[in-house]
Amino acid sequence: MIAHLRGRLLSKTPNQAIVDCNGVGYDVSISITTFSELPAEGSEAKLFIHTHVREDQIALFGFADTKEKRLFEKLLTISGIGPKLAITVLSGISSDRLVTAIRGGDHATLTKIPGIGKKTAERVVLELKDKLDDLAVPMTASSGPHHGPVGDDALSALVNLGYPRPIAQKAIETAIEKNPSTAEDFETLFRAAMAAIR
Repeated sequence: MIAHLRGRLLSKTPNQAIVDCNGVGYDVSISITTFSELPAEGSEAKLFIHTHVREDQIALFGFADTKEKRLFEKLLTISGIGPKLAITVLSGISSDRLVTAIRGGDHATLTKIPGIGKKTAERVVLELKDKLDDLAVPMTASSGPHHGPVGDDALSALVNLGYPRPIAQKAIETAIEKNPSTAEDFETLFRAAMAAIR
């Protein structure tokens, strides 16, 4: 089984990457999170791989880090969640926030992810709640102030757009200081933080 690929990134889209390893182009399904971590096309790329084998198909799923890969593999253990839905889930929410939502039994957050209904959300929490201790997010002083799930999402979006984390963090703090209610709505906070950066 293929577990890791390193080679030249021929092309990338938000859900697919083609990596050339010694003249062989591997077609890899990826999440939006991994897409944002990949270098420019033509550069060397590294992906951790989950090889999914079915009777009629061998599919590769790639991840920028081992944490996302392990989370993907844990999602696959749940009946009703196949690799395509698992990738959709990881594209719809950051790994850290997903782990926090599952461990906290936060069905509301989970059902906001495309493809996850109430029953699937309940099943995910029931089956994975106590199996994610090794993936839990350590709350450390060095991780900076915590502005709730909306703040985390806005921070993640700004970092994915290429802004350095300290600048993105400061912009979010500024936006919330000016108007505390922005912390309740992603779009409002994101726009306010973008304005603060400019």
